[in-house]
Amino acid sequence: MELLRSQLHATVASQDAKDFWNSATRLRQLLIHSVEKSQSDSLLLSGGLDTSIVATLASKSNPQLRAFTVVLRDFTSPDLYYSKLISLKLGLGQELIEATLDDIENSLPEVIGVLRSFDPMEIRNSVAVFLGLKKAKSQGYSRVLTGDAADELFAGYSFVTNLEKEKALSTLHRLWEVMHFSSIPLASSLGIKALLPFLDSEVKKFATTEIPLEFLVSGQTDHSEGEAFGKFILRKAFEDQLPREIAWRKKTPIEFGSGTTFLPKIYATEINAQEFHEKKRKYLESDKVRLRDPEQLHYYEIYRRVVGPPAPDLANRSCPACTSNVPDWADFCTICGEYPILFPLKSKNA
Repeated sequence: MELLRSQLHATVASQDAKDFWNSATRLRQLLIHSVEKSQSDSLLLSGGLDTSIVATLASKSNPQLRAFTVVLRDFTSPDLYYSKLISLKLGLGQELIEATLDDIENSLPEVIGVLRSFDPMEIRNSVAVFLGLKKAKSQGYSRVLTGDAADELFAGYSFVTNLEKEKALSTLHRLWEVMHFSSIPLASSLGIKALLPFLDSEVKKFATTEIPLEFLVSGQTDHSEGEAFGKFILRKAFEDQLPREIAWRKKTPIEFGSGTTFLPKIYATEINAQEFHEKKRKYLESDKVRLRDPEQLHYYEIYRRVVGPPAPDLANRSCPACTSNVPDWADFCTICGEYPILFPLKSKNA
């Protein structure tokens, strides 16, 4: 942590350096404890900041830790480079899963059935997670670490870091209320356990009650190129243990890192415009489901087969795009991905 100590005055000029140092030290201690008590045997490793921190801490208590990285074969997958970089640094045994389009297709019914969703972004991200968990299970691993919740707790998303302070704070609080992670039910469906060190009760409490926004978001760094960096305190707390490229790697969704971001283009080529519009009209008339694009249509047809068409309770609030019931406090439909749902919102804890 000496690197952190020496750079505080330069990077956190607007805040008391001692407070920042104390918070960073406390955060690191909490995460060390969270990872140690997980007693994990494996992890999903993207090579992003969050999974690299988890890998660094877990490898110290378990030298036999196995890392699983999912990339889409024949497509650009940035995770391939970064995950190998941190694996080599830590001396991890890494299992590279080069998924084919057939692997994706064969996994979709289970992923969609477990999550009960045809939200394209959710499915794109989750199918990579599922393939990693499935490989871990097949090799006898049962306690798989993930980096989930760091973005939500430490302002990792650009739609938060680019906001003015008050709006950023309200958005963060909203995220903390509604955050959910597909790794948990997907692992459970396979008979194994997903372990989320960032979601540990003490880590969560510290992040949501004791760290000011100025410690989470900062543009005062040589790496920023004029942009604000989220998860600033997390980056600084572990900067001395990570390759610089990873400590300051910008946030990318799982779908981009793994290569599944190419799926929309792939599904768009598999159905012509006329057929898409005919099916779109058909499901709007029969199921009252408004579909946006061929990818969502593809997932919905699987959803319809595995789960069935939405059957809402008409006495409760419904999504305007798919009619599925949504909680009074939600502005996002977890079933179809519709956002924003423009209804008066209540707090989840109300």
